[in-house]
Amino acid sequence: MDAEEARIVLDKLANREMKEFRIKKEEFLSFREVLVQRADFKHFRGNAQHNGEVIYTYLEEARS
Repeated sequence: MDAEEARIVLDKLANREMKEFRIKKEEFLSFREVLVQRADFKHFRGNAQHNGEVIYTYLEEARS
């Protein structure tokens, strides 16, 4: 996954066009690199799954 694809996915989550997004272990680091640069970074929650996958959702209120 390249940076542009990650931005599109994150925008869709933030705009509620997607409820959740599952990222594979192999794509995690490149995805996270884009995620942490966002101003609304603390609104995203990653829930770790088996085999290194993570399910991301967008929260109404930022996590602390």
